[in-house]
Amino acid sequence: MKRSRINDIMAQADDMIRSHGFALPPFAYWTPDEFKSRKDDARAVIEARCGWDITDYGDGRFDEMGLFLFTLRNGRLADLQRGGGMCYAEKLLISRQDQLSPMHTHVIKAEDIINRGGATMVIELYGSDDQGNFSEDKGGTVWCDGIRRDFAPGEKLKFAPGESVTLMPGDWHAFWGEGGDVLIGEVSTVNDDETDNIFREPIGRFAEIEEDTDPTHLLVSDYRSWLA
Repeated sequence: MKRSRINDIMAQADDMIRSHGFALPPFAYWTPDEFKSRKDDARAVIEARCGWDITDYGDGRFDEMGLFLFTLRNGRLADLQRGGGMCYAEKLLISRQDQLSPMHTHVIKAEDIINRGGATMVIELYGSDDQGNFSEDKGGTVWCDGIRRDFAPGEKLKFAPGESVTLMPGDWHAFWGEGGDVLIGEVSTVNDDETDNIFREPIGRFAEIEEDTDPTHLLVSDYRSWLA
């Protein structure tokens, strides 16, 4: 993806987030130079990989297959492993109309996916085989706003603003906006986007960046190279 396109997506996403009554934390608006000068103070943000995240899954078709994310907070895997402490994470996502976030699952992360506003959120679901692999033949059970719901393999559940679904490790899912763009909230256990996204197809989690202009704000995938 071109850096200029990423800058534009950030600006559009910020407008949509604000239009629904949400505000991003102050570090979201730091320039790259400000992030560099304050990286010691922001060590927890950097290590937790909080911040801007825009991906086309390495496929180069953001409008058809992509996702905007902003990680607001993220816990520590060590706390999760010992069973106490900061074991949670929170994100805001924007899924554009008919923009696919492709079929995937998680090994560790359980998550609530919440329609925070906008159009209809569609989630396509499949279950796992005994090894946790994608299964075209298995459905499963999810909880929609705390109410049990069994799903058939490939069933597409639709969620209006305010509605949500709880997905457990091994629940294979893809999602997109229907009838318009959707602001999505994600509340989950500790999030590791580098190792805990298992895709059905061999695709990448992060975009490759073409530096045609300076970044307005850093992506989480920029932290290692820009803040080393």
